[in-house]
Amino acid sequence: MTRPRFNRILLKLSGEVLMGNSQFGIDPDTVARVAGEIAAAKQAGHELCVVVGGGNIFRGLAAAAKGFERTSADYMGMLATVMNALAVQNALEQIGVDTRVQSAIPMSTVCEPFIRRRAERHMEKGRIVIFAAGTGNPYFTTDSAAALRAAEMNCDALFKGTSVDGVYDADPKKIKTAKRYETVTFNRVLSDDLKVMDASAVALCRDNNIPIVVFNIREQGNLARVLAGEGTATIVQNEEG
Repeated sequence: MTRPRFNRILLKLSGEVLMGNSQFGIDPDTVARVAGEIAAAKQAGHELCVVVGGGNIFRGLAAAAKGFERTSADYMGMLATVMNALAVQNALEQIGVDTRVQSAIPMSTVCEPFIRRRAERHMEKGRIVIFAAGTGNPYFTTDSAAALRAAEMNCDALFKGTSVDGVYDADPKKIKTAKRYETVTFNRVLSDDLKVMDASAVALCRDNNIPIVVFNIREQGNLARVLAGEGTATIVQNEEG
């Protein structure tokens, strides 16, 4: 099945992708590889902005389950995403890609505050914009932040780079017979509780008609293949007609 080609995309990277084969933290080689994939996509003519999770450093929900106050834990998780964003920015700039980090929590000594019009201008000038600190609010995941920024930046699609090659009707790591969807509707994802993104992110993409493309970012060169309408991925979209 040939998927449509998208021009302006938001790439959502899970924090776990950046730790490579380690148990936690940031693996420089993995970050450099991911940066190379982003640079290749830009060279192919795509406009990109990025949201990075923070689960490789700190996960607010998990910490809250262990006794942390939820709001404080979520803010700690947001700060972890800023660290990841700076790591990706550094890797991109080392290979000559102009990049800006914008944080939903103002911290002017390390990055810009999130200003939508400024982000638009950066993208018009060919820069990669990395959005950090989630939405700036507790109780919202970086998935929700990705959906929100994709809508604000008028993106054609939200690409979610994970460790699996699409959306399955069950966990493929646990159930060998799990079936992968080539395409699936937002409503099916919500009604069947398919683990694509959290429900608020899926609903936001549905209401703004922003397709979600789920693919395996760990596979070398996969971002370029999926952007070209090839490779293995699942597209989540509204029903046609």
